[in-house]
Amino acid sequence: MTEPILPPLKPIPMKDRVSVLFVEKGHLDVLDGAFVLVDKNGVRTHIPLGGVACLMLEPGTRVSHAAAVLAARVGCLLVWVGEAGVRMYAAGQPGGARADRLLYQAKLALDDTARLKVVRKMYELRFKEKPPERRSVEQLRGIEGVRVRKMYELIARQYGVPWRKRNYDHTQWGSGDIPNRCLSAATACLYGITEAAILAAGYAPAVGFIHTGKPQSFVYDIADIFKFDTVVPVAFRIAAKKPYDLERQVRLACRDAFRQTKLLKRIIPAIEEVLNAGELDPPKPHAEAVEMAIPNKEGIGDAGHRG
Repeated sequence: MTEPILPPLKPIPMKDRVSVLFVEKGHLDVLDGAFVLVDKNGVRTHIPLGGVACLMLEPGTRVSHAAAVLAARVGCLLVWVGEAGVRMYAAGQPGGARADRLLYQAKLALDDTARLKVVRKMYELRFKEKPPERRSVEQLRGIEGVRVRKMYELIARQYGVPWRKRNYDHTQWGSGDIPNRCLSAATACLYGITEAAILAAGYAPAVGFIHTGKPQSFVYDIADIFKFDTVVPVAFRIAAKKPYDLERQVRLACRDAFRQTKLLKRIIPAIEEVLNAGELDPPKPHAEAVEMAIPNKEGIGDAGHRG
């Protein structure tokens, strides 16, 4: 008996998806054709996986092989994180990377002149002004650090939150004060959807320009462009209220902020803009290159969407 022929998948464009969902204490599986989270009592919670950009898996979560396969096919990034998302352990890569885009990104990062141009564009997008002339990457990084500390102080004062400095220990979640815990939870949400967008566009999270030497260096580079427009005000607003379940409140508020600012719609164009600032011609895809995991024949979706 032959299996029924299923219609080709039509992935939802990244910009139209729910930004991020957190799950914990359950078994992710595909049952009766649906992606579900099954708790210890056998209760199923259906998750619309194809409409989610990033699924954050907290402690107590198990994932079946069928669930991982389906997540990859629909282009949903699975990220294994610590409690409240304070630490990231591992992430999938749905669909596989695009070799031409990886080579282009690496070419820019290895060319000192091109890298400086990319960093300057990141600085310009983040602070809404051109950076000082005749500055190296290291000097721009130092200038950025000073401005970031001032911005933390300004936003904390705006929401009436006592603020000393950005300080936290990822090995002891409860050791940080309320503002730092809120910021950690908020930035974890931002990093998750940023990495999902980077992978969807076919680039490498580890090949950064300002940040280097870490598995998510490029994630930090791109996320920093949007951080003070999205999650930092949210974190301080929640910290001012001192709720009992502050991590949950931060997640919900970040979800709403991402939707209101249409963040997923902006990330991939921002990636293209900063890389184009390097003024190097991107390599053309090789004639024998493997196609996308889910070819988008109708032409819908973002440029670089891999499904």
